[in-house]
Amino acid sequence: MKPTPPTEAAAFTSPNADTAFAQSALGLKLRQVLVDGRGSNVTIADFLLRNPVRATAWGIEELAANTQTSTATLSRFARTLGFSGFAALRSGMADALQTALQPAFQPVNKLRDALQRKTEGSNNPVIAESLEASLANLQAAAVGLNPALLISTAHKILAAETVYTLGFGISAHLSAMLALDLQPFCRQAINVVEFGGTEVAAGRLMNIGPKDLLISISFPRYASDAVMLTRYARDRCAHVISLTDSMASPLTAWSHDVLIAPATHPVLSSSYSAALLVIEALVTSLMISGDNQVNQAEKLTEAISAYLYSDKPGNETRNDRPVKRIVRG
Repeated sequence: MKPTPPTEAAAFTSPNADTAFAQSALGLKLRQVLVDGRGSNVTIADFLLRNPVRATAWGIEELAANTQTSTATLSRFARTLGFSGFAALRSGMADALQTALQPAFQPVNKLRDALQRKTEGSNNPVIAESLEASLANLQAAAVGLNPALLISTAHKILAAETVYTLGFGISAHLSAMLALDLQPFCRQAINVVEFGGTEVAAGRLMNIGPKDLLISISFPRYASDAVMLTRYARDRCAHVISLTDSMASPLTAWSHDVLIAPATHPVLSSSYSAALLVIEALVTSLMISGDNQVNQAEKLTEAISAYLYSDKPGNETRNDRPVKRIVRG
């Protein structure tokens, strides 16, 4: 018997459900109760934030037993949040969970739709659509790039004492590429997410301050840790630049400057082709904006020249050529 594939409802048991619910409008209300509330209200809010899935499945008596309160207390608590009663609160929590987790399933839904539209034979229209989407993203990013913004951003990067780049998931690789390109021309460049997870990344970022700059990268599905650390940098008065797909991105609320790289794709959660274009445009602007960039480029070339392959085909001596060996099994 084949195992049953996971469903969206099954994903509610994931720890990500707690985080997603805490970011919803209802979750924010409950978090405010933790700050301003007292007594049993704090106990109930804390339990609901830590166990949103179970709370939507339990009845009022079961929840009262687990929070060590009473059904009357739970009903009053629901009314303080603006609900008519406990049943309405439980329904509101279920709706909040569904809405909060929906973006996580967009790639799954897109793939399901693509497979349903798959035609017989080799000419799958989705493949052509994916290429068209990537080209459209590149075109839109190129049209939207403001040379004046790129130049001013480059000057801010050059003026910063330390430039941090930040990204999780696939964006971590974009962040690493950007850090590598920035390193020869900045006073100091630090890629925040290399290894060790969020705790180590936060440690690398802890000394960021007003003289520093953070370039934060995130695309759908947005990483909550990227938003959290971007906000931390903004709270520490660092200059924040975000590279993301839309002004609706959660990064923009904490950014001074925003670089847009459209990322729509018929199957993938995000296309990253436009992000690479923006990164190359930004690095190009930086390389032509400084006062000492030619000297820095020369120093970089000298440092790496010994590691570059320089022989032309046919110039190798016979003894230098690799020996081809045939291995017989």
